[in-house]
Amino acid sequence: MDSAREYAFAGFTLNLQRGVLRDGSGAVDLRPKAFHLLACLVTNAGRVMPKEELLDTIWPDVTVSEDSLTQCIGELRRALGKAASAIRTVPRRGYVFEEAALEAAPAATAAEPPAAAAIGRPSIAVMPFRNLSSDPEQEFFTDGLTEDIITDLSNVPSFFVIARDSTFAYKDKPTNVREIAQVLGVKYILEGSARRSAQRLRINVQLIDAAGGGNHVWAERFDNDLADIFVVQDEIARRVVEAITGKLAAFPVVERYRPSNIEAYDLCIRARTLWAQNKASTHIVQSFLEHAIALDPGYCEAHWRLAMALVHNWLHWGEPEKPNRPNAIAHAQRAVELDPNDSGAHWALGFVLSYERRWDEAEAHCETAIRLNPNNADALAMLADFKPLIGEPQQGVQCAERALRLNPHPPHWYYWNLGFAQFANGQYEDAARTLRREETYRTASRRILAAALAALGRVPEAQEEAKLFLSTSPHWRISKWIESQPFKNPDDAQRWFDAYRLAGLPE
Repeated sequence: MDSAREYAFAGFTLNLQRGVLRDGSGAVDLRPKAFHLLACLVTNAGRVMPKEELLDTIWPDVTVSEDSLTQCIGELRRALGKAASAIRTVPRRGYVFEEAALEAAPAATAAEPPAAAAIGRPSIAVMPFRNLSSDPEQEFFTDGLTEDIITDLSNVPSFFVIARDSTFAYKDKPTNVREIAQVLGVKYILEGSARRSAQRLRINVQLIDAAGGGNHVWAERFDNDLADIFVVQDEIARRVVEAITGKLAAFPVVERYRPSNIEAYDLCIRARTLWAQNKASTHIVQSFLEHAIALDPGYCEAHWRLAMALVHNWLHWGEPEKPNRPNAIAHAQRAVELDPNDSGAHWALGFVLSYERRWDEAEAHCETAIRLNPNNADALAMLADFKPLIGEPQQGVQCAERALRLNPHPPHWYYWNLGFAQFANGQYEDAARTLRREETYRTASRRILAAALAALGRVPEAQEEAKLFLSTSPHWRISKWIESQPFKNPDDAQRWFDAYRLAGLPE
C-alpha cells in the first residue's frame, strides 16, 4: 500500500499518511478495519481484489469469515453514500474500486512532510544498522548503537530527526532510501552496519542525500576497541553534522554521561527493547536495570528508565504504590543529579512528579526535556498526557501532533495520549477517530473512546466499548481512576467522571 499518497473521489479525500477519510464537512468516522479496507481498494483501483486476498490483508493474524468482510463493505457504503457506487461487487470473486472514480490531481499529491522539515531545518532519518556479527544475539547491540546515534543527532537543536520507532518500522525490509525519505519527510538518510567481536567493533556508515537524487554525502569505516564505542558514536554524529552543515561547530559540545561498564550498557539497551510491553516484560526490564545500576551506580539512563518501569508497576499493572512510587521518584531525581543534560531524565522526573501533584516542578522538568532535545518525540507525547491534567488540553493536542510529526510510526500510546488530550479539549469526534485507529484500538484506551462516544451522545456505542474494556480490566473503577490522576482542576476530573458513568463504567 502506498502510504505516501492522498486520493480524491466524489467529494472525499483519503489521506493514507494521516489515516483519515474526509468529506466536505470534515473527517468521516470509520473503524480501523473499514478504513484499511477502503485504503486497500483505492490503492488497487481498477483491479479486482479477491475476497481471500482482502481477508489475508485486513485480518493477517486471525481467521475470520467472509461475514467480517461483508460487514466492512457495508460500513463503507453507508459512510460513502452516493459515492459508494465506486465500490463494485464482482460476483463469486471479490470487489473492485472503479479507477474512473479517482480524481487525477489530488491522487498525485505526496505525503505531507513533517512541518519542521518543511521550514528548512536539516532533516534526517537514521535507519537501523545491520548486524554483521556471526552471533544473531548481537542484534540488540546493533539496535542500541543505532538508537544512541539517533539520540546524539536529536540533541542538535537545529536538526529535525525522525524518532526511532518510525525508522525501525523499516527494519529487515527492502529499502528504497528515496521513498523512505519522501514518506518520512526528510532530506538525508543515514545507513550503516556493525560487527562486534569479543574486544573489537567495526562500523561502516554512509550519509545519503535521498531528496537530492540519492547521492552519497559522506561514508566512513571505523575499526576500534569495543571500549571506544561511545567515542565512535560521538564521532559519527559530529561527522554527520559537519557533512550536512559544512561546519563542525554546529555540533553542540555538551558534557553528557557515558556508562563506564559495557555489561551495564548491554543490560540497558536490552531493557529498551522490552519497554513496558506488559507486566511480565516490565519486571524483566526492572531486573535488567537494577543489575545495570549495581554494575555502574552512576548510570543516568538506567536510573530514569528504572523510574519509569516502577511507575508502570503501580500505574498500569496493578501493583501497590509503595514502594514503587517513592522508589520511582528517587531514581528519577538521581538521574537528573547524575546528568542534568539528559532529556530523558528530565521527562521521567517530570512525569513522576506530576503524580505527586507537584505541577509546577513537573512542568518545568518536562519543558527542560524539550529544550535539551527538541526532537524528543516521547517527551512531547508524554507532555500531551500531562497538559490536560493541568488545564491546558489544547497545548496537549499540539504536543501530540508535534510528536507524531517526529514519529509518524509511533507506539500505540501516542494515539492514546492524543485521544486523551482531544477529549479534554472538547474534540470528541477527533478523539473517537484517533482512538479507533488500528494502532491503539484494542488496548485499554477503549475506556477513553467510550468516554468520547458518550460525550457525543452515542451512548449504545459507548456502552459497547466500555464492556469490551471491562472484559480485560474487570476491577477498574471510575472513582479509583479519578483518585489516581493528578487533575489540577476538580471540574476537569468531573467531566471525565460524568462521561465514564454515562458510558456504563462502574463507579
